[in-house]
Amino acid sequence: MPSPFPGMDPYLEGEMWQEFHETFAGAIRAQLMPLLRPKYVALLAKRYDLDYPLSGVTSVVPGKTFYPDVHVVTPPRAAQVTAPVAAHPAIATPPVELLSPMPEPVPILSIEIRDVAQRRLVTAIEILSPVNKRGEGVHDYAEKRLALLQTRTHLLEIDLLRGGTRIDLIGELPPAPYYVFLSRWQRRPRTEVWPIGLREPLPTVPAPLLPPDPDVPLDLQAALTACFDLVGYEQLLDYTQPPPPPELNAEDAAWVEEVLRQAGVRVGAEESSPRQMSIARESP
Repeated sequence: MPSPFPGMDPYLEGEMWQEFHETFAGAIRAQLMPLLRPKYVALLAKRYDLDYPLSGVTSVVPGKTFYPDVHVVTPPRAAQVTAPVAAHPAIATPPVELLSPMPEPVPILSIEIRDVAQRRLVTAIEILSPVNKRGEGVHDYAEKRLALLQTRTHLLEIDLLRGGTRIDLIGELPPAPYYVFLSRWQRRPRTEVWPIGLREPLPTVPAPLLPPDPDVPLDLQAALTACFDLVGYEQLLDYTQPPPPPELNAEDAAWVEEVLRQAGVRVGAEESSPRQMSIARESP
């Protein structure tokens, strides 16, 4: 069964995101490969971005080495001298124990279109993840993005997350929950923008190549459908609950509920799904 939604499924933005991200990258690659051969190839590239799970911490800078303000030094051994044993004060027990924020490496897959002859990176396709849109990750991604924009590489960015910080652009974005951005290296600093509504299918966008080769079409909705066909996310997503944060406005929330009711996956208030009943039995 496909997603009950005509476009992006907002329920994918929760705990299933990491799995979906990798599957979606593979679906994009599979769709592009027949259109790129024999001159180009689409490769999956994995990197690890640092995620800071605790908000409000801005003093941790990736790539920097920190040294403690106080360190313990063991002095060289000296000749033992017999001396009276002094009384030491009792060591205090800490009244509070808290957690230190520890950045966690998150695997991120991107798609690289390269020319076969020279292995040159022609187009980078980024699927933004939560780690790229919150906390220190916003700065980290902005640095990587700026470095790529200074090369002769096209950059196609797919943002299918309603929450978090958008990429930095001059001017006001049209209001929308999702976006696609395309920066062609010949037209920089101009960036093409596709705003995507919650109620509309994902668009078919261009993936540019080297001149004089024409763009190849990338059907994002077909890639999303391929993910559902492969994994069956409709069996894994809990449509009995509201979508993951951020909270939808009243109009969109009512529309989501109606879509799910028509698809037969949202039960009425007087009923309970087996999953809900199981959770209720486990609750104290």
